[in-house]
Amino acid sequence: MLFTSYGFLGFLLLLIPLYYLIPKRGQWILLLGGSYLFYFLAGPDYLLYILTTTVTTWYAAGRIEDNARAASACLKEHKEDWDKEERKAYKEGQKARRLQWFLGCLLLNLGILAVVKYTNFAIANVNGILSLLGQTRRLPFLSLALPMGISFYTFQAMGYLIDVYRGTAPAQRSLGRFALFVSFFPQLIQGPISRFGDLSQTLYGPHPFERKTVAFGLQRMLWGYFKKLVIADRALVAVKTLMADPGSYQGAYVLAIIIIYSLELYADFTGGIDITIGVAQTLGIRLEENFIRPYFSKSLKEYWRRWHISMGTWFRDYIFYPASIAKPMQRLTRWTKAHWGAWAGRRLPVYLASFLTWFATGIWHGASWNFIVWALLNYVILMVSEELEPLYARFYQRFPQVEGKWLWRLFQVGRTAMLVSCLKVFDCYPDVSVTFRMFASLLTARNWSVLWDGSLLALGLTGLDYAILALGIVLLSAVSLVQRTGSVREKLTQKPYWLKFLLWYGLFLLVLLLGAYGVGYDASQFIYNQF
Repeated sequence: MLFTSYGFLGFLLLLIPLYYLIPKRGQWILLLGGSYLFYFLAGPDYLLYILTTTVTTWYAAGRIEDNARAASACLKEHKEDWDKEERKAYKEGQKARRLQWFLGCLLLNLGILAVVKYTNFAIANVNGILSLLGQTRRLPFLSLALPMGISFYTFQAMGYLIDVYRGTAPAQRSLGRFALFVSFFPQLIQGPISRFGDLSQTLYGPHPFERKTVAFGLQRMLWGYFKKLVIADRALVAVKTLMADPGSYQGAYVLAIIIIYSLELYADFTGGIDITIGVAQTLGIRLEENFIRPYFSKSLKEYWRRWHISMGTWFRDYIFYPASIAKPMQRLTRWTKAHWGAWAGRRLPVYLASFLTWFATGIWHGASWNFIVWALLNYVILMVSEELEPLYARFYQRFPQVEGKWLWRLFQVGRTAMLVSCLKVFDCYPDVSVTFRMFASLLTARNWSVLWDGSLLALGLTGLDYAILALGIVLLSAVSLVQRTGSVREKLTQKPYWLKFLLWYGLFLLVLLLGAYGVGYDASQFIYNQF
């Protein structure tokens, strides 16, 4: 059930009034039923996957916490009659039991994700190796359905499991409440990846009806629909045309796809997150922001602090930091310091942990070498930039008049936006070699006249469509600028009623009249649904 379908809007029209009419203690139960109905409508067979993740994670986390409590109580009971070695042996034995539960659950659920998402990718690579070796035998591909949002709910559940194992979050004793945490329907489509400690504060209610909260949620949803239907789905028409025949659209056309696809992806993903956060807010539930004006970033490092924040913090907290301080990494650090010096000893853990994190980021995005290369290019640029920071510092010392000037900041923002947009083109073409050939064609094709001779009108968009996209860019930029000093919706509450009505009703009309609807007025799927 897509966010942009009539079925989803009908689902909300039934759920939200009922949510506020029933007794408050039953609100979370209604949400649980609604979430499973939502997932059932996406595909009845998918329920087995999310139920497996939910039940196994809930049970394993409970056993881990029970063991930790029992071990602590036993140590207190034998505080006087056990010596140091006995206490140490007991602690290690109980820790090993908790580790068994933890690793068993982690491997099971990540294994399910790996099988359904990466089996055919692995088979394709094996077949490629067989071909290089001159073998004619090929492994057959498997017909495996990819459940909706499996990467999101698996990572959310595994983050909870890790927190319980670390002792930084309590185990949720109610299976029903934990099931709601894993399956909460607005974020099943494309996140954000919530932490249990954050989401549980508002997920389970009670939530009395508050006019302002519901209104703010509906306004956020409307803004998301504007991004998705008016901008993203309109830009998608040109992107599909350019992607369908790379051989015919080289040179300047690559620059066109760099810009148009970047706009489409931003409007699609942030629009979906706006709808997600808006739906949750209409129910009185707070979800963390996933984007903070990423295209106003002055560096790639800053961009990744602002883009898909929940994913970035998940990889940072559960892969980068643990890898950085793991015992094998510490031993490698000591060896490196002894043989190559203190500088290498300090940098090597950062390089290796960052490489592992970015490789995982790439493979999370999709079973394709395009995503892996995209991620590793981000990694290389970030590492090089970090090593060049002393050079940047000397530059600012030599030219102090440059730092802080609006023209220099504008250059930094534009440079970062173009760099990010170029990297995103790896999403567009069928394989890595084609992508690099298309980049090379920017220098060899010499067909820049297509940018102004009307050729872009043959991509499925009219002059009016390009004007609407330009209007969308202006509105997105204006709202982002205003948001730098606070919430736009909060600021509008201080304005006269007639002005608020005109703005929100005008936005509604823009969505209604200018939305790029598909056949049967059913808009396209969100890009991040595939993850």
